[in-house]
Amino acid sequence: MLPGATTPLELNKALLEPFFPGEPTRPVDSILLPFKDCPALGVDEVGRALAKSSPSSAPGPDITPNSVWKRIHRVAPHLILDLLSPLVNHGFHPPTLKLADGIVLDKPGKPSYDSPSSFRVIVLLQTFSKILERIMNSRLSCVARVAGLLNPHQCGSLAGLSAADATTTLTHEVKTLQMAGRKVSTHFLDIKGGFDNVNASILCSMLKAKAVNPYLVSWTRSFLTGRTCRLRFQGSPKVFAPVAVRTPQGSPVSPLLFVIYVSQLHHEIPQGLTLS
Repeated sequence: MLPGATTPLELNKALLEPFFPGEPTRPVDSILLPFKDCPALGVDEVGRALAKSSPSSAPGPDITPNSVWKRIHRVAPHLILDLLSPLVNHGFHPPTLKLADGIVLDKPGKPSYDSPSSFRVIVLLQTFSKILERIMNSRLSCVARVAGLLNPHQCGSLAGLSAADATTTLTHEVKTLQMAGRKVSTHFLDIKGGFDNVNASILCSMLKAKAVNPYLVSWTRSFLTGRTCRLRFQGSPKVFAPVAVRTPQGSPVSPLLFVIYVSQLHHEIPQGLTLS
C-alpha cells in the first residue's frame, strides 16, 4: 500500500499521477468540416493495415482482439471502411478511440512496494483505433522523407532501416578511421521519457512548415490530445482520467511521430557521423 492511499480511488490517483500526468479536458469542436484534398480511403488500404496487426496483441478497453476485426473485414470489407473514412476525411481521432487501459505490474525483487517506482504500467490501446493509426502512419511515412521531415541518418522506426543498420554503419566508420591512423570517439545520448514529452503544437508546426497535407496535420493534433486512461489492478475503481501521454506507447504511429519530432536535434559533425 502506498503511503496516504487508503482507498481504491486514492491508490488509483497515487499510481496514476507519476506515470501519466493529468491534463485538462479539452472541448471537442462541434462542427468538423471534411478536407477537400484528402485521398479517399480504400478497402485494400484497410486490409494492409489489418495484415500488420498481431493476433496475439492484448486488446484495450474495446476488449476486441485483432482476429475479430480481420474476420469482419473478410466477411464485410466495407464495414470498417465506412467507419474509418469519415475520420480520415475530417482529420479527426475521436475521444472514444483514445481510451486506454494501464495494467499495473509489480517490479520483481523490490524490498517494498510503498512507492510508485516499485511498479510498471503496461498500456493497452484499443485495437480498432490501431487500424486507423496504421493507416495514418503509412500515409505520413510516405511523405515524411520527401518533405524532409526525417534526418537522413535515422535508423529504426522506419521501414527498411533498423538498429542493426546503425550498428553496422558505426562499426564501419570506426574501423575505417582507425585504419587511417585516426583516433575515434563515440558519444551516446538517450532521451528519457521521449514519447511522453512530444509537444503536439510544436510537432504540428513542423508538419505545416513542410507543407504536409492539412488533414494529416489535423489528425495528428487530434490523436495526440484529449487522451484518457484507467488503471487496472486488484481492487481498482476502473475509472478513466484525462492524461498527458503525448505519443502513447504501443501505438503504430508513435515511433514515426517521435523521430519527426527529434529530427531537428541532429547536427552534422565535422569529420564525424550522427546516427539516430
